[in-house]
Amino acid sequence: MERRRRRPRSRRGVIGELLLLVVVVVLATSMVRSFLVAPFSIPSGSMEQTLHVGDRILVDRLSYRFHDVRRGDIVVFDGTEAFGHLGDGNGETDYVKRVIGLPGDHVMSLGTDDHGDGKVYVNGKPLAESKYLYPGEVASKTPFDKVVPPGHLWLMGDHRADSLDSRAHTGEPGGGMVPIDKVLGRVMLVVWPLDRLGRVPDSGLPDAPTGAAAGHR
Repeated sequence: MERRRRRPRSRRGVIGELLLLVVVVVLATSMVRSFLVAPFSIPSGSMEQTLHVGDRILVDRLSYRFHDVRRGDIVVFDGTEAFGHLGDGNGETDYVKRVIGLPGDHVMSLGTDDHGDGKVYVNGKPLAESKYLYPGEVASKTPFDKVVPPGHLWLMGDHRADSLDSRAHTGEPGGGMVPIDKVLGRVMLVVWPLDRLGRVPDSGLPDAPTGAAAGHR
């Protein structure tokens, strides 16, 4: 018995299937970026040595739907409200910094002037930051003394001498604090260059020194 030959697909049908595949891929990519992970590039040295200029990172956009931001997390956030535009003229407004103060925390440093020790204190306790601070730097040459209001964060770069972070905006509306709802996600992986491929390590900072506020979402 002669087998029936399959009718070849028309060119129009093949093109239609390819267009459908492209649409599915674009939608899937958009959903992943919106709800799961998103790629970002590091534009400055403010987070060295943890993150380097040109690093491509993946940001977890999902985990903060299930738990609060934690002290020591490295986050990407929309800094338009708190920090304005980045100073490189390209209109970028996304920043990457480390969470130092949570809502209700008293964050302070005496700086290095007038015999200050340069350490950062949270609720009266010095933070142990040697694990991630840029080699040879103190925690803060700049003095500050703030209580983080509800729904906000105090953020600082790891390369403190090269970071325009919460300390640089204390005299502006909001006092340098970043609203939690402006956080886009937590930095979890460096994916490029390949010789730096790997998970971004946790800071080891305590979640709640004495005096920290609870239930800050």
